[in-house]
Amino acid sequence: MGRSEDASPHRELIVKRRRPVLLAAAAMTAVAVVSLSACGGGDDGGGSKSGDEKIEGAGQGGEEGSPSPSGSTGPGVERPKVELPGDVSNTFTPEEAGDPVQDAILGDNAEFVRSLDAAIAAGDPELPALAFYTEGEAAASAHQWVKSFKDKGLTITGTTRYYDRKVKLGSKGTASLTYCADESKAFTKDIKTKKVKETKVTKDSYVVYGAQVEKNKHGVWELIKMSSTRGAAVCQP
Repeated sequence: MGRSEDASPHRELIVKRRRPVLLAAAAMTAVAVVSLSACGGGDDGGGSKSGDEKIEGAGQGGEEGSPSPSGSTGPGVERPKVELPGDVSNTFTPEEAGDPVQDAILGDNAEFVRSLDAAIAAGDPELPALAFYTEGEAAASAHQWVKSFKDKGLTITGTTRYYDRKVKLGSKGTASLTYCADESKAFTKDIKTKKVKETKVTKDSYVVYGAQVEKNKHGVWELIKMSSTRGAAVCQP
């Protein structure tokens, strides 16, 4: 089963550095459609799967279990601690690539994913950690995206597995990443009723992501653009 209606928090967070207004609107539309669909597989009556439903409540209001904090191990400025509710977790494979630069990029990407989940869980579009890993329109789109989930009264629960993570270095200070997500064990949950929305596991439980990042003056690899495709053949088990 997968996160119903929009399991992956950044599933269709398509952010482009130029044209902030259009970007935010487009990203929010894409995210709403995808997110509200559910991470795990088909329609659960709420729409196509996507990561939004993983939304807000996840970290709000004392979910069961203790939070899982992340470390501040990247180079440059001290990274913020990101904490997730006890019932929300992510795994990343590989965690490192064996190259210092690529390792830093993979590390900051993982923290971006965690910070997005944390913001949705806490219902806090202005979570400092989320702003820390995004830039410009990407930050604006992420903010609106988290807010849209908060407004829907949804949160997230379960585990999302990110795998086949690959980095391609660009010109100085830029890079791109591709990776897959398995949302078959991730779900959305109604904050008030605590009801978990589940869907059957299908090819749509697997998503491929493409991200563009840029290194800022503090040495942080910030997200500037992201796209995703649900049901991608390259990510099928």
